[in-house]
Amino acid sequence: MHRKIFLATLAALSVTTISSVYAAKSIENDALAIESAKISLTQAITTAEQHVNGKAARAEFEKHKGQWLFDVEVVNGKKVMDVKVDSMNGKVISAVEDKTDKDDDHDQAD
Repeated sequence: MHRKIFLATLAALSVTTISSVYAAKSIENDALAIESAKISLTQAITTAEQHVNGKAARAEFEKHKGQWLFDVEVVNGKKVMDVKVDSMNGKVISAVEDKTDKDDDHDQAD
């Protein structure tokens, strides 16, 4: 009986360890994905600022619907705009007003 418990515990620990290593590796790979971008973060920010005539407050390189892009938050007067810029060609994909960004915990609602 103790042997079965020991083997089950060992199996669970192995799965947890492998999952942790895989998660750490994927985070590292996400950061390295910037190497594939054809434009720089600076260029993406400039494009976003010009598109909505404002000033950037935050910018990220992220994967959205399978595509790597720059997500730039731009302030224009009393409005906050989320501008997505294609990392391959530098064109604006979308620019929408961000009405929910009260806390910016980087959750799905933001």
